[in-house]
Amino acid sequence: MIICLDVGNTNIKYALFEGEELKLSFRVATEQKKTSDEYGGQLLSILSNNGISVENIDGGIISSVVPPLDYTLERMCKTYLKIKPMLLGAGLKTGLNLRVDNAREVGADRVVNNVAAVKKYGAPLIVIDFGTATTFNAINAKCEFVGGVIAPGIKGSLDSLVNGTAKLPRVEIERPEKVIGTNTVTNMQSGIVYGFAGLVEYIVKKMKREMNAENVTTVATGGFSEVIAKEISCIDKVDKLLTLEGLRYLYTINAEVKK
Repeated sequence: MIICLDVGNTNIKYALFEGEELKLSFRVATEQKKTSDEYGGQLLSILSNNGISVENIDGGIISSVVPPLDYTLERMCKTYLKIKPMLLGAGLKTGLNLRVDNAREVGADRVVNNVAAVKKYGAPLIVIDFGTATTFNAINAKCEFVGGVIAPGIKGSLDSLVNGTAKLPRVEIERPEKVIGTNTVTNMQSGIVYGFAGLVEYIVKKMKREMNAENVTTVATGGFSEVIAKEISCIDKVDKLLTLEGLRYLYTINAEVKK
């Protein structure tokens, strides 16, 4: 069994795989001040509650966009799981050619999503991740990452709206029945849900035109992918486990290289 960690700015997503079978997935809040012991205790508790023994975990891989946590989580894996995890970065085989100005600027989460999407859906592709930021990734017919778009995240946009005003309340991010809201809550929900739906639709349309591939498959992942996908026709697939499955695949091909 292997453990995969996708470390984002808001959450850390965990998954345990037995071969290609997902045994368990969960997420915890990303907290940079937490120690390896605190993360380790939290992990052991969740594994125990789900009947999983640490002795059955014989490998792991970490993808991170929060560098201060890299050492913390690596140490956690060594101390509590007795494994040395792979770290997604220089030296790790991905099979993805990054045809951009500076490959080092491309976030680990984007690399993992693109690798997984190409393996599952072929190319050309547009991969959208509704995370802390909303990222759009363009994969050409040669399975090369040729660039993309970074837009504000849905939750971050709502937080900014609430924190920057005196009277607007915090609301659930869900689709209101109509675009024209009749109270403050539905006004805000309409702006967030339909506003981001319009943003996604317009950016995907422009990307397809620049890629000269009107029939390109568009795959969405991340927390709010389903909410937005229901409002527009340009998203062909919603795959909530894309990142974690990508990490499993990268672990597998790099473990084979080491043999």
